[in-house]
Amino acid sequence: MANEKNTSTVGLNRAKPYQLALFPLNNGATNVYFVLVLSYIATFGSNVLALGVIFASLMVTGMRLFDAVTDPIIGALMDRTSTRFGKFRPFMVIGNLIMALSILSLYILTPLIPASMKFARYAAFVLLYAVWVIGYTFQTSCTRAGQTVLTNDPNQRPLFTIFNTVGSLAGMGVMQFLAPILRARVADYASPRFYQVFTPIGIIVSICLTILAIIGISEKDRPEYYGIGGEKAEKVKVSEYLEIIRNNDPMKRLMVAGAGCKLALSIATNTTVLCMLYGCMMGNYDGLYLPMMIIGYVCSVPFFLLTVRTSQKKGQKASLLRYVALAFVCYLGVLALLFLWKQGDPAWNLTIIQNGKFHVNLYTVLFILFFGVGYGAYYATADMPIPMVADCSDYETYRSGKYIPGIMGTLFSLVDKLVSSLSATIVGLAVSAIGLANLPTAETPYTDGMNIVVIILFCVIPLIAWGLTLLAMKGYILTGEKMKEIQKINGLRREAVAEGMTLAEAMEKYK
Repeated sequence: MANEKNTSTVGLNRAKPYQLALFPLNNGATNVYFVLVLSYIATFGSNVLALGVIFASLMVTGMRLFDAVTDPIIGALMDRTSTRFGKFRPFMVIGNLIMALSILSLYILTPLIPASMKFARYAAFVLLYAVWVIGYTFQTSCTRAGQTVLTNDPNQRPLFTIFNTVGSLAGMGVMQFLAPILRARVADYASPRFYQVFTPIGIIVSICLTILAIIGISEKDRPEYYGIGGEKAEKVKVSEYLEIIRNNDPMKRLMVAGAGCKLALSIATNTTVLCMLYGCMMGNYDGLYLPMMIIGYVCSVPFFLLTVRTSQKKGQKASLLRYVALAFVCYLGVLALLFLWKQGDPAWNLTIIQNGKFHVNLYTVLFILFFGVGYGAYYATADMPIPMVADCSDYETYRSGKYIPGIMGTLFSLVDKLVSSLSATIVGLAVSAIGLANLPTAETPYTDGMNIVVIILFCVIPLIAWGLTLLAMKGYILTGEKMKEIQKINGLRREAVAEGMTLAEAMEKYK
């Protein structure tokens, strides 16, 4: 009888090593635009198009009202899609093309609109950004949703975080590394020339990563891996978003945790914030930005290994809680050091490379220690909620019998984009509060109150965001053991349906 089966391997769908390595590059492909757009669009709108710092910042967040309409539609469309090219690959290709064309037009063509036609600049800025948002939803939702077909092995899913980070470094890291080099050798962030060079590079990188990600998921993007019901596409109404949010408690908690992690990352790595910290306050942007970025990435390596080990032994919840808490403690140290900063006093300023020579003081050593450990811990956990979305999707299948990774992915994507864009508004409002008409660049002189703005943006808001993450995850029920149980039950139901039992009967038999 089916109940007497050995369930140790029932329901497990394991990925091949190359699939685990390649598919997460889809997140790297979209993270290219995370830097290219969300880190620079407010600066571009304010300094290149002269649209005003408040409008350029608020528009990016205001567009989330548009997302509230488009995301549910795209998620439901994905769940109903089943083509000869699969469920996810068409959305990855279409999304990447939409983003490439819209941002190429935004950064290259809109500056050609005469300054006297300000209304046309406003209209083009909003319209092209709205089109980009649709493309971003198409592709980024596949990262969350596609994991459900890639693997459901509790020992493999934590590995997604490592490969996802490699993909992020191939996308976000490359763009962050290139930006200051282009600023120094081509043009400043306030110049149209910077975007004319930076944009095509980002688009090419994103296309290459997308192609590799499509190769990674191609063998798994087939109906036999779609939930319990096999060939049948889910006919889920958009209105069912509310039912899912109401009854899927792990997803609600993960949305809060993911928002906290993303907000901390978005603001603490925002270009304007780093220009104020390393350039305006410390007076040495070129000598600090790249070295500090490299230090942060190097410090994150051991934490990626630790998070995977913890996730495999105790579950992803335990790993997220442990290392977010460590980041929280370390950034209290960074906060204290920024309060001790004194303008013009070498003993209380960051210094790594000075006059072409290596030079550090005690302040710098302590800052690197707290920042390095804190950054390593939070960078290793920043994308950890992504593979946990797949757990929540499998839990929804376990709870209701519905395979709706598109809706689950776009639910999380909506929060992801809301928080990412909210960071631009927060930075813009904070900068305007100290009387600046444009967002600061590395060349902007220090202004009274700028240190308080940096303290709030670089430390206080991330600390609040991590606090919310820790509170939300405390009641998260999808532990490592619970996920093993869920995969076994879903596997038994899938086999029962394949043998002719109805979904309702399978749901009743295996609880």
